[in-house]
Amino acid sequence: MATNKHAIIRYQTLDKCFRNPGRRYYIDDLIEACNESIYEFTGKDEGIKKRQIFEDIRFMESPQGWNIPLDHLRDGHKIYYRYADLSFSINNQPLNENEEKQLKEAILTLSRFKGMPQFEWVSEITARLDSGLKLSHNEYQIIQFEQNDFLEGIDHITPLYNAILYKKTLDIEYRSFKQDTPYIIVLHPYFLKQYNNRWYIFGMNDKNKLIINLALDRIVSIDESRKSYLINNSIDFEEYFDDVIGVTVQNNEPVQRIELKVSNELFPYIQTKPLHGSQKITKRQTDFTTIALNLIPNYELESLLLSLGEGIEVLAPETLRRKIYQRANDIVNNYKNKNAD
Repeated sequence: MATNKHAIIRYQTLDKCFRNPGRRYYIDDLIEACNESIYEFTGKDEGIKKRQIFEDIRFMESPQGWNIPLDHLRDGHKIYYRYADLSFSINNQPLNENEEKQLKEAILTLSRFKGMPQFEWVSEITARLDSGLKLSHNEYQIIQFEQNDFLEGIDHITPLYNAILYKKTLDIEYRSFKQDTPYIIVLHPYFLKQYNNRWYIFGMNDKNKLIINLALDRIVSIDESRKSYLINNSIDFEEYFDDVIGVTVQNNEPVQRIELKVSNELFPYIQTKPLHGSQKITKRQTDFTTIALNLIPNYELESLLLSLGEGIEVLAPETLRRKIYQRANDIVNNYKNKNAD
C-alpha cells in the first residue's frame, strides 16, 4: 500500500465518490473531493495533484489494493469514474496483501505485552486472527525483545496498575532481600517501572511519607487498605530518574560529577551505548578516553561500573572510587579463598 501522506483519507474519499450514483465524478471533481476531506481532517490545504489521484486509482484497482470494479465512463471528451457494482466498498473487502502484512507485524509486536494490564485483549485477538492470517503458523521469528516470562511477581502488575489508575491505597506484604520475615507496608502507589528485566512499584510509604520502591518479585500479597489515598502532587516521574542509573533514587542526595577513565578498547561500546544521557568526553589519549557524567551515585551505578571490568576506572568522586575498589577487592578475595563453598 502506498505510504504517502494522507493516503487513507484519499482512498476513503475516492471510495465514497465511486459508489455515489447521483453524481458524475470527473478527475477534477475527485481532486476537489480529496482536498476537501484532507482539509476537514487536518485543517490544511494540501493541494493534491492530478497525478496523485491517478496513482491512487491504479493502486485501488490492483491486487495489492482492493481490486475495485471501477468503470472509466466516457462523456464526450471527458471521463468520469463509478463502480460497476454500486454496492461495492473497500470497507467491505477482506484485507489486502499489504494490510495483512502490516497487521501481522503489529500483532506480533504487541504480543510481547501479553499479560500486561490493558493488553489482555492481545491474546484474544491473536487467536481470532490466527486462522485467517496465520500469525503463528509457519512464521519465523525475526525480532526478540528482552522479557522474562518466568519472572516472579509479574502477576502483581495488573492489581498495582489498577491501584494507581483508580487511586487506591494498598497494604503490601513484603519480604525484602535483607530479611526473611515478611512485613506490611501501607503504600500509596504512583508509578511502575521496569529496570534490568525486573519490575518495581514506586509510591509513598504511609509511615514516613517518603517515596520508596518495592521489587515486585519480593511482594507476597496485595490488599486494598482502609487508609485514604494521598495523591502525588510533588513528583514528575518522567523526570524522577533523569539523574540516576536504574531505580534507586536517594532522597535529597545531590547530583555529582562522575569522572571515568575508559580504555580505548572499551570506549567504542561506551560511545555507541552511553552509560547515561549526561555522558561527555573530557579527554582523548592514545590508550584511554576520559568521560564525565552528572549523576547521583547509587548501587546500580556501582554494579554497572563493575560489570565493565578492567576497561574502566573511577577517577572521581573519591567516595565512589573507594566503594568500587572495596567491592572489586572483595571479588578478588573470594577467588583467593580456596576453601570457599
